[in-house]
Amino acid sequence: MASDRDPFVIVGGGIAGVTCAEQLASQFPSEEVYLLTASPLVKTVTNFKQVSKTLEEFNVEEQPSSVLEGKYPNLKVIQSTVKLLQVKQHLVQTENGQTFHYKKLCLCSGARPKLLTQDNPHVLGIRDTDSAQEFQKRLSKAKRIVVVGNGGIALELVYEIEGCEVIWAIKDKAIGNTFFDAGAAQFLIPSLEPDKKDRSLPCKRARYTTDKTGAGQSGVSGELGSALGPDWHEGVELRGAEKSSSRTHMEYECEVEKIYTQQDFFMSDLNKENSKLGMWPVYVQLTNGMAYGCDFIVSATGVVPNTDPFLCGNNFELAADHGLKVDDHMRTSEQDVYAAGEVCTIGWEPSPLWQQMRLWTQARQMGWYAARCMAAEVLEESIDLDFCFELFSHITKFFNYKVVLLGKFNAQGLGQDHELLVRCTKGREYVKVVLSGGRMLGAVLIGDSDLEETFENLILNQMDLSRYGEELLNPNIDIEDYFD
Repeated sequence: MASDRDPFVIVGGGIAGVTCAEQLASQFPSEEVYLLTASPLVKTVTNFKQVSKTLEEFNVEEQPSSVLEGKYPNLKVIQSTVKLLQVKQHLVQTENGQTFHYKKLCLCSGARPKLLTQDNPHVLGIRDTDSAQEFQKRLSKAKRIVVVGNGGIALELVYEIEGCEVIWAIKDKAIGNTFFDAGAAQFLIPSLEPDKKDRSLPCKRARYTTDKTGAGQSGVSGELGSALGPDWHEGVELRGAEKSSSRTHMEYECEVEKIYTQQDFFMSDLNKENSKLGMWPVYVQLTNGMAYGCDFIVSATGVVPNTDPFLCGNNFELAADHGLKVDDHMRTSEQDVYAAGEVCTIGWEPSPLWQQMRLWTQARQMGWYAARCMAAEVLEESIDLDFCFELFSHITKFFNYKVVLLGKFNAQGLGQDHELLVRCTKGREYVKVVLSGGRMLGAVLIGDSDLEETFENLILNQMDLSRYGEELLNPNIDIEDYFD
């Protein structure tokens, strides 16, 4: 059983874990807090800005663990992976032989890439700092790559790459299906043409590198580190071997059927059918019948919650996506064990305007809320579900445009019971709102529309907007004046 003298222990040096550890160290300055991470670097939130009630912006920086320890004297960072977890004994054992008996434990071990295939040297997943540096090195010698996937990493990559032909294999009918609809995709596609918009200013974020390979920041043995920051590509030259501008060719509604090594390809029937493919290190056959040779393949097809190291001998309840199921106080099914960030999956009935997406903003919010829940239980206080779970909100940047997502921005779960209003100015902005029964349930804002706070209020207030009709998005009307 746990003792009052036992420390708080957090596993994982990503945003969820570090946020949780900082909050606990701050709230309990006389108690020990241990953060277990496999890397000497941890992810920290800097330049935090509360944009509106639910929208927040911040930078993510990699910093030496000594920075955290200097800020919080009671916070100790242990650089080692977790070898064993015994929840009945409230015990965590690390690879370097240390044993920790915890009062409360929070698992923030993140997720690992869902690679197309394991152990193929020509297939690269981009997840943490080490894999991003490996990608940059290999790209510098490449003339053509195949990118498979349609999420955030794929979107950022395809836009940022220069001097290399990109074949982009997308399982959906439009790019960025996770984040926006086909209309927004059409608005963004011109940004992929060779004469792209001017780049944004170089990122001034401090960067650190480490020689450590193998385990990363998750604090879990043998796994890659925590996810890259939202602007990981800023200041990193993603340039291929060609002097000309990059060319991007999209293959829609297809997946990878088979990957061939050079030797296997020349012995296959595919070579006979596609004799003009030329000499490449690796070949990809797609389900739509197309085939391409390339220098390497980027697998950007999502992630799997990194739960495996904790399951042996314990009785965690898992969600369908293999995440640790947590209740509305971020508790797992095991006593005194909490989870936050990508490793967990919510097990409560969410607000009609919120959904879980494994994003940086939610990692920070979950880590912060998990710490508050752990503290409340120790202090025997009650705590309500945090307001951040009331409305889904996210700010990011794609193709050099500011992108704001609010509520049911893609009409998630609404079936046919909704209507869309869209305003689009080519090269400047794309604004879409989702309405049902005259009430706004979601919005997508691409570009500098400055409508995010107004729309957030309209969604939260659930005002009946029927009488405004299409005037709601009339660019000649200052919509903010309507709702002051």
